[in-house]
Amino acid sequence: MPPVPVPLSRPDRPRVLLYCTLASLVCVVAWDAGGLDLAFAHAFGTAHGFPMRDQWFFVQVLHEGARRLGWLLVMLLALSVWWPRGVLRRIDASERMQMAVSALIALAMVSITKNLSTTSCPWDLSEFGGVARYASHWALGVVDGGGGRCFPAGHASAGFAFLGGYFALRRQQPRAARWWLVGALAAGLILGGAQQVRGAHFMSHTLWTAWICWVAGWLCDLAASALRSRCPPPPDARPPGDTTQRLA
Repeated sequence: MPPVPVPLSRPDRPRVLLYCTLASLVCVVAWDAGGLDLAFAHAFGTAHGFPMRDQWFFVQVLHEGARRLGWLLVMLLALSVWWPRGVLRRIDASERMQMAVSALIALAMVSITKNLSTTSCPWDLSEFGGVARYASHWALGVVDGGGGRCFPAGHASAGFAFLGGYFALRRQQPRAARWWLVGALAAGLILGGAQQVRGAHFMSHTLWTAWICWVAGWLCDLAASALRSRCPPPPDARPPGDTTQRLA
């Protein structure tokens, strides 16, 4: 009996992904337009600064520890291309490569944007004990008097960068893909929230990082799908137990 093609589920349809991407963009832009960053920052900071800035758990665990763990996971994803473990054994090598590459691309996009930014962090603002004045990250070229290089949230990308794994897993392992998506979102929001409490970032910085990483993962998936359609893997390259027709 020939293999039966598995139809794309609703979340897998490109149009639905486009709608979700655009809807999330509208939400992030609405946050910016609402001027909610300063109001939210005042919930954690005072004229004397941010009391939790040097708190041990936020600094050593949710900042330094999480950053190291994020890079460790990137390294493990790269190694999994040749030595997969767990659910990664159920997808092919090109999809495992996609997971690692999409994470690196997302990290690079956030890092490049951050290094070009003139936006300073909340703890640099005069109203929180610093020297800078508030300026929107959309005020391109405006120097606010602080150190800049604070937009978007680089630390939150240690979680959000792995959103691309959802796209790589969703065809053959949809349930694992959903859990991966939830985990990446939760990790990014927790890390971004921790930096918000410390005064290192505004909430919009975290939200934009999530959107950038999502788009990076989606674009990487589109490119990978195009390559697979031109160079489909041989039958013996499919993961063990895969009896379904490969979906480009």
